[in-house]
Amino acid sequence: MSTAKPAHATTYETTLKNPTFYVIVAAALILSAAMGIRQTFGLFIGPFSYDRGLPVTLIAFAIALHNLVWGFAQPFAGAAADRYGAAPVVAFGATTFAAGLALAAGAPSGLALIAGLGLLVGIGVSCTTFGVVLTSVGRVASAEQRSMAMGIASAGGSLGQVLMVPFAQTLRETSGVSTSLFALAFLMLIAAPLGIVLDRRRDAAVPHVAASHATSAPVSSLRETLAHATRHRGYQLLTLGFFTCGFQLAFIATHLPGYLTLCHMPMGLGATALALIGLFNMAGSWACGWLGGRFRQQHVLGWLYLIRGATIASFFLLPKSTLSVVLFAAVMGLTWLGTVPLTSGLIAKVFGTRYLGTLFGVVFLSHQLGSFLGAWLGGFVFDVTGSYSLIWGATALAGLFAALLHFPIDDTVHASGASVEAARA
Repeated sequence: MSTAKPAHATTYETTLKNPTFYVIVAAALILSAAMGIRQTFGLFIGPFSYDRGLPVTLIAFAIALHNLVWGFAQPFAGAAADRYGAAPVVAFGATTFAAGLALAAGAPSGLALIAGLGLLVGIGVSCTTFGVVLTSVGRVASAEQRSMAMGIASAGGSLGQVLMVPFAQTLRETSGVSTSLFALAFLMLIAAPLGIVLDRRRDAAVPHVAASHATSAPVSSLRETLAHATRHRGYQLLTLGFFTCGFQLAFIATHLPGYLTLCHMPMGLGATALALIGLFNMAGSWACGWLGGRFRQQHVLGWLYLIRGATIASFFLLPKSTLSVVLFAAVMGLTWLGTVPLTSGLIAKVFGTRYLGTLFGVVFLSHQLGSFLGAWLGGFVFDVTGSYSLIWGATALAGLFAALLHFPIDDTVHASGASVEAARA
């Protein structure tokens, strides 16, 4: 009688023994908590304004500031993870993130709200998202599997957006703003220990790399790699293009609920739209990771930005209905965070993974400068003109601008990246 195991059982056991699997799962859970929670901030603009008497511009500034702080802190968080591992960085970030939410929950003034939702949350997000978490996936995965692995982790991370937005909306309506923010802070603390799993790469994922480095060609230092990257035209274009991505996403995530209210859409449709964006982002991130493993990543990025810009323009110009909002959220979700595995994967392809956290952090700073402007200008333009029309037009044109930047990017592998990948082989 045969004792051979079925093929599917063997595949299942192989997956469970693969350290990459656990890193992807941990990365997805951390991203779910961090990205899901920050996606709820647009739901609190109205209550903070009506209940606490704070101007929309100030609230939008606090949300915009966390994007700016996130951007400036990201290169340092990435460099710390490159040197010390992800575990201490994620633990520090999750704790700081939770403290910022708790401070915002009891904020008696605009200054406290800016310190909590802006400064502390910004530092916390930089330590618990892409520059630290997703780059850990990039290091443990092989060059052939890297784009797909990052796409899967990003897709899993979108689950938080699907769950957190309706959770925060329901809790806010039933128990108030403060209780809702305290609950989100508690969920962020639960994610803190998961950073330990991300560092399995140090002793389980690629044990031969350190030894291989001894016999491989010398790897460039961080200073040398950064100097080359800042002179690399493709890296410069990627950095400029990521600015527009941040501008688009931050404006929509922050101001879509308020815009739909102005359009006399049903109550709660804004929260539903944000949740739908997260739901479809799961498929979009996976698809972008898959496409990035089969086509040149800069070309996939170019088409993604074109589709996103056309979708934004169509939504703004066409009549509003529940169906049009749902369709807009679905298409935006498919193109939402698929830029991240493609962008980080392209950086890893050209420069290798040794300093991936730092190099991606610099590019992500540009993204967050765009996020700051998208979130803050949305509130500023609305307060000045009483309408979001100008900012919707700028957001649509940004898609065309980003596409034109990405198509000509040169993805020739840099010498340091080639030596690192050779050491992994």
